[in-house]
Amino acid sequence: MNKKITELEPSTSRKRRRREESEPQSENDVENSLSLSLEENFTFSDTLMALRMMCAHFPHIQKVSVPPFVLQSQLYSSIKDRTEVDREIESLRRDRVVRIFKLNTGQDDHAIMFTDDYINQIERVVKRMEENKQNDLVVFEWFKTHVLQSKLDTSIGHQELWSFLSLGGKVKEEHISQLINAGLLIRQLIDQNMYWFSIPNIGSVLKGLSQGRKELLSLLSRKKYKEMMMTSLETKRMRFSPLDMRFHLRDLIGSGHLKTIQTPSGLIVRVAND
Repeated sequence: MNKKITELEPSTSRKRRRREESEPQSENDVENSLSLSLEENFTFSDTLMALRMMCAHFPHIQKVSVPPFVLQSQLYSSIKDRTEVDREIESLRRDRVVRIFKLNTGQDDHAIMFTDDYINQIERVVKRMEENKQNDLVVFEWFKTHVLQSKLDTSIGHQELWSFLSLGGKVKEEHISQLINAGLLIRQLIDQNMYWFSIPNIGSVLKGLSQGRKELLSLLSRKKYKEMMMTSLETKRMRFSPLDMRFHLRDLIGSGHLKTIQTPSGLIVRVAND
C-alpha cells in the first residue's frame, strides 16, 4: 500500500503545481471573460486556460446535475494549432488534471472534464444512494481509489476492472452492476467485456447536443447565404437543446461544420462547403 501511494506522489505533485501556477491569472481572466461576448472571447493561446474559460461558461441546466465539460472540438475552435491542443490535453490527462470520455453522439466526440469535478460528481451520486437507504456502496470508493487513479484511458476491460477493484476488497458481479447503474460505466455494444467510462446523468444532455447541432445547422442553412453575424447568432435561444448557442457554435466551428470569416463588421459564421 505504501509503495502504491509513493508511486502516485510525483503525478499528484505535478497536478497540484500545474494548477497553482495557473490559478492566480486564471481566476481573474475567467471572471473577466464572463462579461464578454463569444466574439470577444473566441480564441486562446493556452489549452488549460481555454478549458477553464469554457467550463466557466458552461450553461446551467435545470433538473440535471452534470459538472461542466468541454468537447475536444470546442478547443479546436479556439486554438489554431490542433496538434498542440492534443499534446497539451494528453499531458493534462497523464497528470490526472482532466479525464477524457468517449461520447455516443459521434465517432470523434470526446468530453473533457476536470478530474476534481468528476470525483465530486461520483460523491454526489453516492450521497443520493445513501439517502435512498442503499447499502454496500464501498465499490465506489474502490473505483475512485484504484480504478480512476490507475486507468486513465476512455475504456477498460472487464478483467482489468475486476483486478483494480480487487485491490480494495472482495469483488462481486453486483459491484460492477452498481457502477453501471450509477452511470459510471457503459458496456460496449461490440464487445460486452469492455466498458466506456461515463459521466453520470449526462444522457439528456447528449440528446440535446445532437438535437442542437441539427437545429443550428438548419437555422443557418435557411439563410440566403447560409451565414449570420456571430453577435446576432449568439443572442438566439436554442429550442431543442439545454445547451446554449455559444456551446453549439464552438462545437460546430471546431468540428468543421461551420466556419468563421473576419469582416470589418465582425465575425461571420457560415455553413462550411461540403
